[in-house]
Amino acid sequence: MQPTANRRPIILGPGAGRTYPCGTMTALFKADGDETGSAYSVSEWWLEARSTGPGAHLHEANDEIFFVIEGRPSLLVGETWHDVEPGTLLVIPAGTMHDFENRTDVRAGLLNVFIPGGFEQNMPSIVDWFRQNPPAES
Repeated sequence: MQPTANRRPIILGPGAGRTYPCGTMTALFKADGDETGSAYSVSEWWLEARSTGPGAHLHEANDEIFFVIEGRPSLLVGETWHDVEPGTLLVIPAGTMHDFENRTDVRAGLLNVFIPGGFEQNMPSIVDWFRQNPPAES
């Protein structure tokens, strides 16, 4: 991890960052490993109405924090789905199965902190996967 003294402050306005389109889901990375010395990454995840997320998965060595910024997404934590509202915080320890989706008729957004950083390195292959596997029409 890069020493704190060598890192610079990050100030980004709304919509700024690196955008990764994933079908009906969009990731917007605001800060990542290069900027945080791999300590964490910060991203927004936006789900269009009636859309699925990444699919149930877990991270062996990474914690995740989700904060609902808009809409009412559903989040899987362990074996339980939670329908949550703006302002809800979820802390997902490493090794915990999780997923998110939007079962409502309005867009939903989640702020995500991935600890430690580095997840963003996977985003180009994730974008390619979604491009090759578009969600089925409902």
